[in-house]
Amino acid sequence: MTDPAPRQATYEDILALPDHLVGELLGGDLHTHPRPAPRHARAYSALGYRIGGPFDGGIDGPGGWWILDEPEVHLGEDVLVPDLAGWRRERMPSLPDTAWFELAPDWVCEILSPATARADRAIKMPIYAREGVHHLWLVDPDARTLEVFALQDEGRWLMLAALKDDDPVCQPPFDAITFGLESLWA
Repeated sequence: MTDPAPRQATYEDILALPDHLVGELLGGDLHTHPRPAPRHARAYSALGYRIGGPFDGGIDGPGGWWILDEPEVHLGEDVLVPDLAGWRRERMPSLPDTAWFELAPDWVCEILSPATARADRAIKMPIYAREGVHHLWLVDPDARTLEVFALQDEGRWLMLAALKDDDPVCQPPFDAITFGLESLWA
């Protein structure tokens, strides 16, 4: 007798989670992790501030983007919650009326933690590549690093930079500004 095939997770599984957990559907599996720890939250809040003002708000920068914290993104059968994501307003002139997005972002940033780093790198990065996300940043508050990736025509990620500690950040797609990486660290 064979074991029954494992049940594929559904959006109902995400809705049933307690409030203190973030749920994602990745390759048919439910992945959960707790809300971010303070250093993790500080890094994405500070990065959202550094990028959001110039690119979302047009304050001392070019504008033209929507920059959002923890948007729920539905890409095919996958449901992802990047720490930060950005859409060029030329591709998405207005925000959707739904609680989620079905258009792949132009840029995503994942803030790595021990609970999320493996899935962020091994599962989510290939999904972002498959869906044509052009830019990906990985921030590690514990290691105090920023890795910057650009999607190549072959659907593969090319690392453009690996920055550390207090290096200046002037990287695509936000290379119209420069800020110190140390501003992300608690």
